[in-house]
Amino acid sequence: MSIRYEGVTVAPLVLLSVLDHYQRTNTPDNKRCVGVILGDASTSSLKVTNSFALPFEEDEKNPDVWFLDHNYIENMNEMCKKINAKEKLIGWYHSGPKLKASDLKINELFKKYAMTNPLLLIVDVKQQGVGLPTDAYVAVEQVKDDGTSTEKTFVHLPCTIEAEEAEEIGVEHLLRDVRDQAAGGLSIRLTNQLKSLKGLQRKLRDIVNYLNKVIEGKLPVNHTILGKLQDVFNLLPNLGSPNEDEMNGKSADVISSSNNLQKALTVKTNDELMVIYVANLVRSIIAFDDLIDNKIQNRKLHERARTQETDKLDQDKKLLKEEEAAVPST
Repeated sequence: MSIRYEGVTVAPLVLLSVLDHYQRTNTPDNKRCVGVILGDASTSSLKVTNSFALPFEEDEKNPDVWFLDHNYIENMNEMCKKINAKEKLIGWYHSGPKLKASDLKINELFKKYAMTNPLLLIVDVKQQGVGLPTDAYVAVEQVKDDGTSTEKTFVHLPCTIEAEEAEEIGVEHLLRDVRDQAAGGLSIRLTNQLKSLKGLQRKLRDIVNYLNKVIEGKLPVNHTILGKLQDVFNLLPNLGSPNEDEMNGKSADVISSSNNLQKALTVKTNDELMVIYVANLVRSIIAFDDLIDNKIQNRKLHERARTQETDKLDQDKKLLKEEEAAVPST
């Protein structure tokens, strides 16, 4: 079971097109919309750059009964080639949000249109949690350990969202309209960190559920997944082994509570608090300097006004004396 591609990159235009397809056709909650994805499959990473919708119907009670317009696929594919010959038909998408029983049969149908193994892209149009709303799969032949006949199954591929320079400008304008204009920079950063932590919690919960099902025998042991989990655990920091300089002349309680991670967190926190303290100190000094300058300016204005009043009084006295000297005595 070998997979040629290392991952999938999806353009934001595809997400907007799928969401527009779902909203425009007014798809019910218990149904899904289906379409074709176009892109480049010449490199080790599949690039999904465009898509178009398809007329699709399926029976809710019988998953083997479904309808897909073949002529529509061929005509739209030919028109897309005239617009951009570099974009090839590489697979199909549906609004999921999960795999369905008929997906393998529909995927087999797209083999005669796609140049390579068709890619299935599931776009969650009503995402409630955090994380990417896309999941990518390719169908492979699974060889069983018991020697029975092989069967087709979907294998998940890592998926990322990447945009070209022109698309980034449009995405920024859309996000600017979606974001709360009254929210400050700190509020946005805290919200993004909270969403990231929720996403991490959801991933950890999925790992725990998978391991519990393997222990209970509900899922077979997959050594590839277990190897990836072991790599993750190996990357975690060692919380119980202090440095040699920390062990000299210290008790066991101090050593157990003092480790590399706590030391790193303490240093990081102290650095951040030092920056905040210095910033507040500089701001206070600047405020005092402005206050002193304001006092000096007000004193100068008062002295200038007092000098002008004194000069005016002296001038009035001088004019009065000149008038008295000019009057002839009787």
